[in-house]
Amino acid sequence: MNQITQANSLPLQQLQRIREQAEELEGVFLTMLTKQMFAGIKPDENFGGGFGEETWRSMQAEELANTMARSGGVGIADQLMGEMIAAQEAANASRTMTFPSTGVYGK
Repeated sequence: MNQITQANSLPLQQLQRIREQAEELEGVFLTMLTKQMFAGIKPDENFGGGFGEETWRSMQAEELANTMARSGGVGIADQLMGEMIAAQEAANASRTMTFPSTGVYGK
């Protein structure tokens, strides 16, 4: 959350939402990686194998990845957050230039 406190031009609520979105995206990426990791493991007869185990394994991979992302992940969310903040600040600046809050006569 150190980037949240460093960026001053965006409201805290907006920065928190950007952080959540960056963590979600990192979670999606890590889910793909963990599913690939689990794909090489053959079903275990002790757990019954079959469709149930495959479904459980998919959910386990997804939850593991989301937990990793929420716990700091591998740094993807931090990198994305910096880019997302810069993009949002640029969008806000261009919106202010295009639609100024006061008109020609200061109204």
